[in-house]
Amino acid sequence: MSRGRFISFEGIDGAGKSTQHKWLVEHLKSQGRQVVATREPGGTPLGEKLRALLLAEPMHLETEALLMFAARREHLAAVIEPALARGDWVVCDRFVDASFAYQGGGRGLDWGKLKTLADWVLGSLRPDLTFIFDVPVAVAQKRLHAATDKPDRFEQEHAEFFERVRGAYLRIAHAEARRVRLIDATKHPDEINKELEKIIATI
Repeated sequence: MSRGRFISFEGIDGAGKSTQHKWLVEHLKSQGRQVVATREPGGTPLGEKLRALLLAEPMHLETEALLMFAARREHLAAVIEPALARGDWVVCDRFVDASFAYQGGGRGLDWGKLKTLADWVLGSLRPDLTFIFDVPVAVAQKRLHAATDKPDRFEQEHAEFFERVRGAYLRIAHAEARRVRLIDATKHPDEINKELEKIIATI
């Protein structure tokens, strides 16, 4: 049995990636694929408990990063690695790039420390394909404010924080062009659907 495919979705809060994540999952299922839809932080019972803490409780920057990677290790062991071994497609709403963008770009944690954690927790495993949904911060914040009455700890961050996060995502897209596809998230959702469909057909 051949190994499954691993696709991750990334972008600042309000970029629309979660909507497209749901669309792609249904699209792949309609093609007869076995699909595991999951998210980070979270994806397992323990991961969801850690997610609740991470999104609500103030904490030291390094504590935040370590908890993110603790949830990720459990997620890999319990969900992602078994699914890929079965030949399933894994479609994950955020993965390791989010740590570099949010804890590294947004909060200013040394990327060297994040790389050490990533190499330890992930080994050689990386997504086969990553979509980064890019949108101006002002547009993302307008969408976010319209969509939620109770923003979490990250969603409450100021515009300058999200500018740094966006910059980190663009840095990743530039550095890893073979894995990452940068998506203009200002387009109409139907246009984005068609773009994703074309890209997926090539992997």
